[in-house]
This record gives sequence, C-alpha cells and structure tokens, in this order.
Amino acid sequence: MEHGSLEDSSASTFSIMEEDHTLANSVRFVLNQDPRVAFCGYSIPHPSENKVNIRVQTTGDPAKDVLKDSLQDLMVMCQHIRGTFDTAVADFRGNKPADAMDIDLNKK
Repeated sequence: MEHGSLEDSSASTFSIMEEDHTLANSVRFVLNQDPRVAFCGYSIPHPSENKVNIRVQTTGDPAKDVLKDSLQDLMVMCQHIRGTFDTAVADFRGNKPADAMDIDLNKK
C-alpha cells in the first residue's frame, strides 16, 4: 500500500505486509544505491506486527517507479547469488567423492 501526496509523487511511504527487517534492510540498501533517491529509510511500527513502512524521497522521479526499479535490481542480485551458490555446491559435490562428505545418501 502506498501512502503519499497526490500533488508530489516524488515522496511516498510504502507499507508492506508480512515482512520484516530482512526484506526492508535489503530494499533500503538497493534504494540508497540509486542516484535518483534523496532519502530512504524504513520502520517497523511495532515488533508484534509483521509490517514494514519504507519511506522513499526522490530527486524528482515518481517514488513508486524508483521503488519498482530497486525491487527489480534486488531480484537480479538474489538470482545471481543463488546461481553462484548452486554452482559452488555442484562444484564441491563434483570434486569430492560422496563417501568423503558427511552426508547420508539414503535420506529422502
């Protein structure tokens, strides 16, 4: 949900339900790398509430568009990390015989 002014689309607060510091801090980091962002921060209204408020103020572009771009960038970063991790695991398993690893091949 977006909270913002109808007159000024360059500053908005976005509420994301069922999320916590993990996503919020990652989004904040990616947003702060964008030169269009003048300010970005997040808050969690109450520890028992799974809700994150992300505040975005830009240098002129619509905050909604900048947030969308940053979320796309974060998805690409996560896909890269996952691919690198999967490759490293495959290389590790390929370079070591199964009996040398501490795994049970009969588990399902």
